[in-house]
Amino acid sequence: MTITPLTRVRVEDREREPVLVPSFVFRLDDEDVPCDVVDAMALAAFVDGRQPWACSADIDKVRDGAPLLPANATMLRSAVQDSRQTQLAVGDGWTVHVNRWRNGAATVAVTAVTEDLARAVLEEATRDAAEPVPVEEDVVRIGFWHASRGFGQRVVRPIAASRWADIRPNYPAGAATTLDRLMAVDRESVNGRLLLLHGPPGTGKTTVLRSLAREWASWCQLDCVLDPERLFGDPAYLMDVAVGVSAGGPGGGDENRWRLLLLEDCDELIRGEAKQSSGQALSRLLNLTDGMLGQGREVLVAITTNENLARLHPAVVRPGRCLAQIEIGRLPREQASAWLGTSTGVGPDGATLAELYALRSGETAVAPAEPAPPIGLYL
Repeated sequence: MTITPLTRVRVEDREREPVLVPSFVFRLDDEDVPCDVVDAMALAAFVDGRQPWACSADIDKVRDGAPLLPANATMLRSAVQDSRQTQLAVGDGWTVHVNRWRNGAATVAVTAVTEDLARAVLEEATRDAAEPVPVEEDVVRIGFWHASRGFGQRVVRPIAASRWADIRPNYPAGAATTLDRLMAVDRESVNGRLLLLHGPPGTGKTTVLRSLAREWASWCQLDCVLDPERLFGDPAYLMDVAVGVSAGGPGGGDENRWRLLLLEDCDELIRGEAKQSSGQALSRLLNLTDGMLGQGREVLVAITTNENLARLHPAVVRPGRCLAQIEIGRLPREQASAWLGTSTGVGPDGATLAELYALRSGETAVAPAEPAPPIGLYL
């Protein structure tokens, strides 16, 4: 559970500084639904200054039966729409706004006449509300970012992750040796903010990043950005992700840990012609790694791509910017045969990890597609 810090509207002297207290107007149209009405009503007392203190808490998984409301709350509105339920309740000098989602997450927001009252109401509403997180050795908690209504939203989910020692045989010897060094990196030995993993589809790039999250769990949090093309096209969203999470910020987390932002399959962002095709996106990526935006923020960026490094933009692969540049290719025929226990189905150029799992499950090898015949005129 994460508590968002208190904020306050300046309303001490409305007559002298009336401009500081905006009027509250809410207009309905045919696109609005009951949940929108509840959301708007929840802001009224905060906007007009009757309850100038506000704080909120995000809960990843709500315990079954948790009311998320103080015992003496009076319900004003409750609405259900698609994947969420929203409630509005009041008490003596305070208002509680609850949003529950189908996936078990919830947000509880409180406004009140004093700071102490706001904190006390929030603490009562969320006490013992979160489902205990089981400790599992083969699971890491990964944050998932996406843009919603102009803001960055982060949801944390447990994801299966193997130990590096257990999956090391799944990678070519050269790549495995380089990955050994990467797995051993700690906060004191970080040298470069960009991590590039490139290679054909099905070679295990995502799998090794999950393992990396497990190996680095003591000092670094892995966050996956689900819409990277929007991240670098929307400065407000980029700021939300760059500022990130802390013990008192949205999304939860440990303020002393580094963060590794994962951008999967971002070929168009970092290839050689990216400056022309992606506009400011490449510049913002580089700014996040070692520019002004990245200063003072312990953020690493991992990018997976199918592109060969030779085709990447020189600004991306310049010395000093990358923590590691690792090619994860097909397992050579000898190593692939040893992994599978037989050479049947393994081609002369080896196999990807995905192909080996398919062969192990009984599927036949897929023959490469024949190249299309050239089209032209005979001279």
